[in-house]
This record gives sequence, structure tokens and C-alpha cells, in this order.
Amino acid sequence: MQGVQARGANAYIQTHVQSRSPLELVVMLYDGAVRFMTEARTAMEQNDLGRKRSAMSRALAIISELQSTLNLEQGGEIATQLDALYTYINGRMLDASMKNDVAAVDECVRLLSTLRSGWAEIATREAAPAVASRA
Repeated sequence: MQGVQARGANAYIQTHVQSRSPLELVVMLYDGAVRFMTEARTAMEQNDLGRKRSAMSRALAIISELQSTLNLEQGGEIATQLDALYTYINGRMLDASMKNDVAAVDECVRLLSTLRSGWAEIATREAAPAVASRA
């Protein structure tokens, strides 16, 4: 029975992701990165090395994905600044992991939360005309 539930959950998640706009997917990536960073922070406080390693790895994978999707040629100054910020966050998270530095994780969460808010606002603005045209 558990396999059926897992397949159902996976199907739901896949449908949820596939029905999102590219901007909404970016917001979802930020949400995931923040969630895994927060989990890593908690694991640091609890001295749970396995959980910390897993959460850190997932957070860093998301940051890497965000960075790899930047178009530095067409994105101009914004893409260049985001690239530098993602590089900084990646370095801070690696440093935080080595030193169990929860303050560094908190800094990264603040940075990503600010970016997430901006992307969420853009996604909402982009979605508003589409919703209005369907009404």
C-alpha cells in the first residue's frame, strides 16, 4: 500500500510542477532552498551530521540549478549580479557546513528570502493579466 501512496504523491508533485509558469518554478526553487537550509541549520544545532549533510547537499543543488539557468549574455547586469550572489551563497553555505556556523546559514536564508519575495511578486504580476483575460 505504501508504494501506491508514494506513486500517488509523486504524480501529484509532478502535475503540480508541470502546471507552473517558469517564474513560479523559480519561486518554488527558492522555497526549496530555504527549506533545506533551515533543515540544515536545525541539524547543526542538534549535531545530526547525516541530516545536515543531506539538507546541505539539497540546498546547494538548488542554488547550483538557479545559477546554471542564468543567461549571462542576455540577462545583463541583473544576471551577472545574481551569478555573483549565488556564488557567494554557495561559498557561505560550504563554510557554514565546515564550521557548523548557523549565522552563515541564517544570512543565506535572508538573502534567498529577499530574492524569493521579488520573484514571487513578479510571478504574481505576470499571472494577473492571464487570469483577467480568462474572466
